[in-house]
Amino acid sequence: QVQLVESGGGLVQTGGSLRLSCAASGGTFSRYGMGWFRQAPGKAREFVARISWGGSSTYYEDSVKGRFTISRDNAENTVYLHMNSLKPEDTAVYYCAASTLYSGGDLPSVYDYWGQGTQVTVSS
Repeated sequence: QVQLVESGGGLVQTGGSLRLSCAASGGTFSRYGMGWFRQAPGKAREFVARISWGGSSTYYEDSVKGRFTISRDNAENTVYLHMNSLKPEDTAVYYCAASTLYSGGDLPSVYDYWGQGTQVTVSS
């Protein structure tokens, strides 16, 4: 059983930056593909970014490419989402998730464990 705890959300102005962290415990972190998803009010949960076991492969949703960076520190059992040039449309609850697949996937269904989420609000 893997427990995931996100942190780092908050209120930021348009163009600002945030770094989200997701600390994992209870499993072999380096053997999970990790993903970040987000969910805005009234909308479905959507894929944001994902990273492979060792961090060599990363994938991004088109709207965040060039602005967001996913990374991981397997020694610290933590995955990060660095978010730059934030826009109001990035406002959502952000979730991290763990998958037994090498690099996770774009669909929520391939993830086995989820964190509780952290709120990101971008003001215009």
